[in-house]
Amino acid sequence: MKRTGSTALPKLLGIAACTLCPEAAFAAGLNGAELGVAWVLPFVGILLSIALFPLLAPHVWEHHHGKVAALWGLLAALPLFVFTGWETAFSALAHTLLADYIPFILLLFALFTVAGGIVVRGNLHGSPGMNTALLGIGAALASLIGTTGAAMVMIRPVLRANDERHYNAHVVVFFIFLVANIGGSLTPLGDPPLFLGFLRGVSFFWTTAHLILPTLLTAGLVLAVFFVLDTYFYHKEKPVRPDPTPDNPVRVVGGINYTLIACIIGAILFSASVDLGSLTLFGIRAATASLIRDTAFIVIALASIALTPREWRRENGFNWHPIFEVAKLFAGIFVTIIPVIAILQAGPSGILAPLVALVSGADGAPVNLAYFWLTGGLSSFLDNAPTYVVFFELAGGDAQHLMNAGATTLAAISAGAVFMGASTYLGNAPNFMVYALARHDGVRMPGFFGYMAWAMAVLIPVFIIVSLVFFR
Repeated sequence: MKRTGSTALPKLLGIAACTLCPEAAFAAGLNGAELGVAWVLPFVGILLSIALFPLLAPHVWEHHHGKVAALWGLLAALPLFVFTGWETAFSALAHTLLADYIPFILLLFALFTVAGGIVVRGNLHGSPGMNTALLGIGAALASLIGTTGAAMVMIRPVLRANDERHYNAHVVVFFIFLVANIGGSLTPLGDPPLFLGFLRGVSFFWTTAHLILPTLLTAGLVLAVFFVLDTYFYHKEKPVRPDPTPDNPVRVVGGINYTLIACIIGAILFSASVDLGSLTLFGIRAATASLIRDTAFIVIALASIALTPREWRRENGFNWHPIFEVAKLFAGIFVTIIPVIAILQAGPSGILAPLVALVSGADGAPVNLAYFWLTGGLSSFLDNAPTYVVFFELAGGDAQHLMNAGATTLAAISAGAVFMGASTYLGNAPNFMVYALARHDGVRMPGFFGYMAWAMAVLIPVFIIVSLVFFR
């Protein structure tokens, strides 16, 4: 979901923006057909702030991102109270907080905490075969522990494996492509947009079943390109510098956290498969199973903190700043997207009708190629989570319909949001985090536009092939 300050996880925040339930807008009595462009501006403003402030004024953003998010949130919330009434505004805000924001933040908190306790020690030598294997393993982990978790676990072993090489920046670039983005496409744990889809009714394993082939093709093509390039650069090393990292056997510590990850998955599946009735909080109905799931997230995170030695987290450079930053930014996004969802639900009657027209044919049928490329294009520069929600709503917002008759459309939206988050440093939370860690270790990483050039040269041809194969 863009990178914020010196920690990249913040990008995830944009992700949660989308979590807002469309029903919340209608239940609150908002008529999207009557809302003008001014209602969209706070949402656009906070996304642009997340995208541009860390690049243009990083120090200001690091110290004041919470204030910026609060300002945009107020600019969206106050008009709700003034123009729709206290009851309507309170209902929309309470629904967003209890049904969407809290579950989303608690999942991120649990995954972030548990993944931070897994440490890969030892040193490998970065040959083309070894590097390709490491990137493949990292991509596979991303759907199990999230792109941020997989990036945190794998980036240091990859950097150590290649610290004696002159040409190693491309290894990190492809790491961002595969581990921080593409690999997270197979479960709701992998990338925030997919968990937002889960909260909206998309089955946990629907994503696995419908994106497994696009993901395998995408990751396979990118890994093949990487192997060829890394082989070229590996043979170009003259001479190879002495390895500054002492040889030590590779081993993974923090095994209790693997069990805790399984517990997170179990809690999510439990909430999706068990009906224990509901409770009413502040006039909002909440499923009892969902409340148990969210409580489990807290317990699991606390268990990880208690059972993982502090020195292991220190080895990972673990700190709490990223999740705190995400929580603040998410709050602003959740509030600002309320009127946007109402406008999207108005369809051709709302001010976003031109966007609706782009993704619909003359007969009203969805244009799946447009869904893939528009979702992905916006995810590259804004944030894949809010973007996912926007196009999920444009496609009708009915999870049951989208999982069945609209399966190709939903797959196009999901793949576009996750895959194309790799197109810029802003596309997904871990991107900038990996960039910062690599630079700190002395890797001469490409700048913003240099990275985009890599992405355009490698990823655009791959995405064209994937879109023509699966989303025509």
